[in-house]
Amino acid sequence: MQNQNQKIGQIGEDIATDYLKKKGYKILERNFKTKWGELDIVASHKRTIVFVEVKTLIKKTASEFLPEDEITYHKAQQLQKMTQIYLSHKKLPLDVDQQIDIMAIEFNTIDDYVVRHTENAIGDY
Repeated sequence: MQNQNQKIGQIGEDIATDYLKKKGYKILERNFKTKWGELDIVASHKRTIVFVEVKTLIKKTASEFLPEDEITYHKAQQLQKMTQIYLSHKKLPLDVDQQIDIMAIEFNTIDDYVVRHTENAIGDY
């Protein structure tokens, strides 16, 4: 059974997936998990493999942090490691064109939300 945060995260990932599809991305996989971590969305767009980390937040006050503020140095390193694991698992060359994007889904109410897509957000740390 999912807890409240997992449900909110799942809704955010569904919104992010729909957003990406409308922008011409092909969704290759969702929730790719290993013992080392998880990739929320793996897509392809213009010959690039795009790994998308989705952060979802229900906004309560104007002073709260943004969802993308949750990407710490450690999380960025883990995402980079997971991209290499994914490519290896799928037998893709490690030098294939790739990037890590962040999608922030920020809810004001259940029907009112903002989507921010930051492309190539995580470079070399």
